[in-house]
Amino acid sequence: MDKLDPKQDGASPDIVQENIDKLRELFPDAFAEGSDRDGSRWKVDFDALRQILGDYVEDERERYSFSWHGKARARQIAQTPSAGTLRPCPEESVNWDTTQNLFIEGDNLEVLKLLQKSYHKQVKMIYIDPPYNTGGEFIYPDRFQDNLDTYLRYTGQIDDQGFKVSANSESSGRYHTNWLNMMYPRLRLARNLLRDDGIIFVSIDDNEIENLRKIMGEIFGEENEVACVVWQHSVQPKGYSGIFSLHHNYVLCFRKSDNFQLHSLPRSEEDNKNYSNPDDDSNGAWRAGDVRNALYRPNLIYQLTTPSGKTIDPPENGWRWSKEKMEEKIKSGEVVFSKDESRIVRKIYLYRQEGRPPESIWFARDAGTTRKASDELKALFDGKVPFDTTKPTSLILRMLQLAGVKDDDLCLDFFAGSGSTAHAVLNHQAGRFLMVQLPEPINEEVPHGKAAASLGMSTVAEVCRERVRRVVERIDVDNASEGASYRRDMGFKVLKLSASNIVPWDPKEDEIEASLFGSINSIKPKRTQRDVLHELLLKYGLDLAVPIKERDIAGRTVFLIGAGALVVCLADDVNLDVVKGIAALKDELTPEVMRVVFKDAGFADDVVKTNTVQILRQAGIEDVKSL
Repeated sequence: MDKLDPKQDGASPDIVQENIDKLRELFPDAFAEGSDRDGSRWKVDFDALRQILGDYVEDERERYSFSWHGKARARQIAQTPSAGTLRPCPEESVNWDTTQNLFIEGDNLEVLKLLQKSYHKQVKMIYIDPPYNTGGEFIYPDRFQDNLDTYLRYTGQIDDQGFKVSANSESSGRYHTNWLNMMYPRLRLARNLLRDDGIIFVSIDDNEIENLRKIMGEIFGEENEVACVVWQHSVQPKGYSGIFSLHHNYVLCFRKSDNFQLHSLPRSEEDNKNYSNPDDDSNGAWRAGDVRNALYRPNLIYQLTTPSGKTIDPPENGWRWSKEKMEEKIKSGEVVFSKDESRIVRKIYLYRQEGRPPESIWFARDAGTTRKASDELKALFDGKVPFDTTKPTSLILRMLQLAGVKDDDLCLDFFAGSGSTAHAVLNHQAGRFLMVQLPEPINEEVPHGKAAASLGMSTVAEVCRERVRRVVERIDVDNASEGASYRRDMGFKVLKLSASNIVPWDPKEDEIEASLFGSINSIKPKRTQRDVLHELLLKYGLDLAVPIKERDIAGRTVFLIGAGALVVCLADDVNLDVVKGIAALKDELTPEVMRVVFKDAGFADDVVKTNTVQILRQAGIEDVKSL
């Protein structure tokens, strides 16, 4: 029976190896056999690859590129697997057993790595509001070899000798570099999670708009830029003399591919004010539209005859339609002449207008302001504002509408902040959210920090969780008072980044006896069965919100995950009756593929362990592993 090992079967995939495997499938002739310390058998023969690619190889030394100090390391950080896991916290969650929404506390770089298997091409929309690099904002210092260890020290999960996090000061000499090195690996990992019809929105200001646009163009492709939106975030002038009063930020929008379809915005009364029905048209209200072609079309240049027999010469570029189609529209009444027949217009009917095309400037009256965002927090926190850079839900709601988020579409925000994205998704009544937020300490010396502390919150992650909890409570209360049926999912599961639950096999010459003794039970002390189950979800690429059911088989607890896609038994003293009961589940649940995991130290004896694989294989279950 094969064993799961966090070093070999990590929840986070080895992106480099996966890319090499894909490359070998495409160009097998470009690989040669070889070996090195990590045991890799196949090595890329770059000379052979250049010959295969021919004219498509870039040989010029001077070419346009966007580079900065640390870019290669940032790319390498994104490709380094994580040895961490996500531990469930039902006691901090809301409606744990039924919700599909997720809140993850942890360093978003490590979390994004852990989500690669379970959420590859599963996210419809990403919105992030990262640090704007104003000089005083928190930027987490990534580490290439020990990023998880650094995070565990920072959060107090392991001892520390004085790890320090500081602001990215302009005087540091690496002002833009530090910010780019922080953003680059996260955006690379985030792209993997987007569906082919997905889109990412990123809020930013003037400090890094140019750099952000360049790295997003590199990661997502310049051809996939949808828009650079100017958002009017405030309307009150600032009283500083000699400088411009800034009232805008930006929202950069990039699609994953041309499979993305931009949706329209809902129409308002203002949008419809120019529609009327002066001639009692049976199709309803309409407005006048042009019948001329915007481009020169010589095949659409022809004369028209009016109902009275008058001839009308064509416009310079030609008509909008062919002569046959134009005559059909005149006959149906969709194209009409003025009384003196000097003008001709087409009717644009209101009933055909499904929405309003988005514009590249979002005014405060439509998308909200930062003041409105603060008011939303005040309404939830008894007049207090425990976070200072929150975004209005109306801004994010507009993104949800443009992305076409519906049903169970997944929305990701890995700089969750105060939880505006989760709030907007809940109000949208469609989609589900996945929030990621670092437990950044609250600064109690500033007003919003004092407000948070007075509410009993010490980290940004706590502010975010509490906000979403209060939104759920308020919606439930409002829904009950109105006697209406609201959205089906009003809750969220809380998970926290931690080291793996599984003890890796790590024999050392001077500690071989201790290693052998420790391997008898490969699950770390104080880790629950639920902890291990959620690590297995990540390892097998299953949704963290997948239903988990318990079944008693021969007196032992067996977990059924995803209707039998994964069956886990972490009980002790597992005998053949338990194994046969698990084998019978294959016919009962009829999953396409069933995978079974046991605790290695949980079998009654070695005979049971040996026979387990044979019994399950006879039932058609080939994937059997132990921890």
